[in-house]
Amino acid sequence: MTENNCLIRFRNIVKDFDGQLVLKGISLDIYENEFVTLLGPSGCGKTTLLRILAGFLRQSEGAVIFAGQDISELPPYQRELNTVFQKYALFPHMNVYENIAFGLKIKKMSKDVIEQKVLKMLKLINLEGYEKRDVTLLSGGQQQRIAIARALVNEPKVLLLDEPLAALDLKLRKEMQYELKRIQQEVGITFIYVTHDQEEALTMSDKIVVMKDGEIQQVGSPIDIYNEPQNRYVANFIGESNIIPGVMLKDYKVRFDDMNFECVDFGFKDNEAVDVVIRPEDLDIVAENSGKLNGVVKSVLFKGVHYEIMVETVPGTTVSVKMIVTKEHDVASSDAKERISANSFFVDLEDVKELNDAEIIARADAQAWDPESDEYLSISKIEYDIKAEIGNYPVTFSTVGGTEITVNIMVVEQQYVENKKKNEAISAFNFFKTVDEIKESVAIDTDLKTWANAQGWKLSDESDVEIEDVEYDFDPDTITAGVYEVSFSTKGRVLKVHTTDLSEEGAEIGLNFQPEDIHVMSKVGY
Repeated sequence: MTENNCLIRFRNIVKDFDGQLVLKGISLDIYENEFVTLLGPSGCGKTTLLRILAGFLRQSEGAVIFAGQDISELPPYQRELNTVFQKYALFPHMNVYENIAFGLKIKKMSKDVIEQKVLKMLKLINLEGYEKRDVTLLSGGQQQRIAIARALVNEPKVLLLDEPLAALDLKLRKEMQYELKRIQQEVGITFIYVTHDQEEALTMSDKIVVMKDGEIQQVGSPIDIYNEPQNRYVANFIGESNIIPGVMLKDYKVRFDDMNFECVDFGFKDNEAVDVVIRPEDLDIVAENSGKLNGVVKSVLFKGVHYEIMVETVPGTTVSVKMIVTKEHDVASSDAKERISANSFFVDLEDVKELNDAEIIARADAQAWDPESDEYLSISKIEYDIKAEIGNYPVTFSTVGGTEITVNIMVVEQQYVENKKKNEAISAFNFFKTVDEIKESVAIDTDLKTWANAQGWKLSDESDVEIEDVEYDFDPDTITAGVYEVSFSTKGRVLKVHTTDLSEEGAEIGLNFQPEDIHVMSKVGY
């Protein structure tokens, strides 16, 4: 596109509502005869930008240039554009002909010119012969076409469409995507389309503008946006992606999963941390050790025209601990009017300095109660003398009435499991519980993670990594006193593959791909 056919220029558009920034300095050029889609999730600012262009909203800062003129002060009716909304807003008391002709009658055009233009529009939208029809009896797709014809009959230079297909069913929505593109090409004007549907954007657009939180993330053709996303957000939003952390060793060479791969990307710094995208359809399943990666098939889902196969190429990180289950060990007061319980627990040597009364009560799960009413009583006193040295230290919990229980705080140098291939580590503690505490748990997986203080983190920046799996070999409803092993695991690196070749769940396979299938992106904090 050349400067000469640039029709619309947004220049540093800022919009805030009551101090909340909705648009954060949008600058964008839109050219004549383009089909441009503003794409993003709800709340990203795409509809706000469209309404500013239409004149329904006034920007807080910046300028809107239309055909070389700043139109920021022009009212909507003086702008050479029309809008089609999600709700078509057809006039129910008018038939099809009258709805399309409405704007022309306002302009006081002659009847023969109006008739000529309306019939031309009906032909364009493939609704010839529908002039006398009641619009309320038309299908959603037909009503949408009438709304488009009503907007186009005024011969605007730009047609604005704010999610006009959202109310249609899936089959009709797909049909109308192609219909809209055909209409745009036939009338030869600029269409600016707002949607959160990536498929609509890829199907219809000449140019896609991907937005997030009031900012533009990437502008490009559907092919560019899909094949060369600029960051993790765009890659996730457009199509399905496998995103793998890596290091750009040098131009045309990237490293991930402890292996070096040839690629077609360049212009990054040597040894720069990057994200690597491989689309599911670019991965081929081959025999184990015959591809560039090996993995295990975790699941197979038939999607109609292909199988969606999830392949774990890097196992998750796992740590196992001992759960020591004891019988009831509450202590009752001499008059049996109070009971108190607590568990011994382990603490990492490095965490001793962070212990306080509240933390010790929580870790010991200490509680006191009235056995008759089951009402909780406060723990008024905690006595302990703990040092930052490996060993066992008694801690005594007491109520106001003098009922007390003593358990041990066991200071250990906690071991943890590192997984450098996944840039993460995981740790957990052995822990004590009673039979009743386990039987009374209503969310045993969550409670086990809490009791063991299980946590995962990134080795690079110590940010949290979610623990996805908890494995154990006991039945919480029938458990008895004893020692049980509990394992906590993070999610492994699972790659999604779209293929017509069927693989069995649990099969060990290889994955192959070409240098041009690897797309390297800068890390930008998403």
